[in-house]
Amino acid sequence: MKQLNKVQTVVFLLGALLMVIGAGTSVLAWECAAYVFSVGALGFASMQMLQRYEGANFVIRRLRRIQLLSDVLFLFSGLLMLANKGNFLGLSHITYMEYVYNKWVITLLIAAILQLYTTHRLSHELEKEAKKL
Repeated sequence: MKQLNKVQTVVFLLGALLMVIGAGTSVLAWECAAYVFSVGALGFASMQMLQRYEGANFVIRRLRRIQLLSDVLFLFSGLLMLANKGNFLGLSHITYMEYVYNKWVITLLIAAILQLYTTHRLSHELEKEAKKL
């Protein structure tokens, strides 16, 4: 897989840290938590999308697609966190409460589980591929 340079690595790690801070402080009803999480998710997902796999291993390519789905879910969680601050989507109150209000937790949980799974499996598959070469 293509490695990130030093600046990209810093943005990647800072994005992950901001995501954790934003998700953690949203429980405390901190007003800026959604913005902190969204900026972190944007940095994390964009840097992870820059990592490319140029090989032909089907398993690694599948895991990368799952990882990209996880990145999209992180970004969607940030959008739902921002929508949770107020109904800026123009939905009726009942529809807003039914489909938007606090649903960011579900998408964040799914994204985090997918991210954990793919990170573990990717490192294992990349080691296995490196041993073949």
